[in-house]
Amino acid sequence: MTFKSTRISFIIAISLTGLSHWFFGISLGWLALPSAIYLALIIYGSSVIQANFFTHAYCSSAHPEKAIALSFDDGPNREYTPQVLSALAQYQAPATFFVIGKNIQGNESILRQIDAAGHSIGNHSYTHAFFMDFKSLQGFKDELKQTAEAVFKVIGKRMKLFRPPYGVTTPNLAKASMLLDYRVVGWSVRPFDTSADNAQTIFQRVQRQIKPGAIILFHDTSDKTVQALKQTLHFAQENGYKIVSVEQLLQIKAYE
Repeated sequence: MTFKSTRISFIIAISLTGLSHWFFGISLGWLALPSAIYLALIIYGSSVIQANFFTHAYCSSAHPEKAIALSFDDGPNREYTPQVLSALAQYQAPATFFVIGKNIQGNESILRQIDAAGHSIGNHSYTHAFFMDFKSLQGFKDELKQTAEAVFKVIGKRMKLFRPPYGVTTPNLAKASMLLDYRVVGWSVRPFDTSADNAQTIFQRVQRQIKPGAIILFHDTSDKTVQALKQTLHFAQENGYKIVSVEQLLQIKAYE
């Protein structure tokens, strides 16, 4: 169900309740029910990127091979991104790094290292602020443009992939990404590697959820993720999974 169909259903439900009150004397208190359902669907659609509620998001692929893709959010990180790159190099595995624009300053060499190793870079907003979901359309556009310019200055490439912070989508975010011609990328495997759990627990979540066509969400911001990544790479190799880039898995372009 999309935002458009939900809104139409809500209008119909409210109209029917109003007509029932007019003709049959049904209490207007029943208006609370469709309103509550509508609010619940809005919250669900905003917070679950796989719902494709406000915008279409690429979260997995019906890939003909036993292939998966790795993605990393919130970098570049001076301490942990190089360790992630080292682990990926050992298995000759490509990945996509969704970077936060404000983290680029001072870490330009790491961004160049990501690009030089053949990995792709995507937009993950400039601030990744907790309340950025309340931004205006222009606010979202500014977030995307600032990061785009920061990346372009370092590697000379214009990004086409965007992952919303926290995986939350809104009408303004959806419109901003559309106007700036981004492809919104989600995930199908989320091991919650930013939680307090240890590397083994994180890896076990990956192991339980992994299947052909999966996109795995990691964050290149902690040692436990580095360790869980190493276990994931070994598991993929031992179980016949081919690791490909997000753009190869989804058959879309990472850059203009």
